[in-house]
Amino acid sequence: MTESLFESLHNALPELPLLAAEPLAKHCSFRIGGPAELLACPRNEAELRELWLACRELGISPRILGGGTNVLAPDEGVPGPVISTRGLDSLELLEDGSLSAGAGVPLARLAVFAQKQGLTGLEFAHGIPGTVGGGMYMNAGAYGGELAQVAVSARFLTAEGEIKDFVGEEMGLGYRRSAFMGLPGVIVSARFRLQAGDPEAIQARMRELMERRRASQPLELPSAGSTFKRPVGGYAAALIQEAGLKGFRVGDAAVSEKHAGFVVNLGSATAAEVLTLMARVRETVKAKSGIELEPEVRIW
Repeated sequence: MTESLFESLHNALPELPLLAAEPLAKHCSFRIGGPAELLACPRNEAELRELWLACRELGISPRILGGGTNVLAPDEGVPGPVISTRGLDSLELLEDGSLSAGAGVPLARLAVFAQKQGLTGLEFAHGIPGTVGGGMYMNAGAYGGELAQVAVSARFLTAEGEIKDFVGEEMGLGYRRSAFMGLPGVIVSARFRLQAGDPEAIQARMRELMERRRASQPLELPSAGSTFKRPVGGYAAALIQEAGLKGFRVGDAAVSEKHAGFVVNLGSATAAEVLTLMARVRETVKAKSGIELEPEVRIW
């Protein structure tokens, strides 16, 4: 099937970069995941739309992959096409003073760009892994900041292949959620409104938050960031630690010794090991605290 799918999309879009049987482990921060039948890499909005319509014409629904920093891909890989949005990397300061960023722009790059323009409000995003698209999809945040505070609109490719602008409350941004979670389609770009600030002070704040992150999080090991969402009335890391699970491991998947909210890959962890470990953590925490942890990492 790979050959026919490859040929179908290549014939429809001969200039589009396509990779057959591409290991998802190469594109996910967990460094876990078997091959995608096809990985397509559009380089702009027009290519993305053409690719989406070609898939629609073939009757197939592609998966969307941004920075791969919040994804656990299966060991056996996935059938069908995966669309990587990393090529949607346009970034510019608009005439009205807002910033426009493509879905594939890393949040760290967005924050540095804002700092260089003397714009404050994105300091919290400097150390967040992932891209604008993924960040908007889940309303990424850290250290008291979140994209909902600065995002004013987003361009979205709908299931029908139309481009729609979501403005303000239409984006439905809340704690680790957005209106896009319930919609088939792709976030193409987003626009952010920031405030004027001192570039040196902004840079100092970003450096301070990055140092705090390095000191408290296991950035030296592959992971998908926070494994579980913050439950009402508590913190996942504290609940996991109180349950005596810090350092608990299944194969090469382990609860981080540095931060119990992270599951890390100690070398050659499999998706199956991560899932088994997550299940054990949820069961133990529920038994000891009565609180049901909900995964934040997206499980394919």
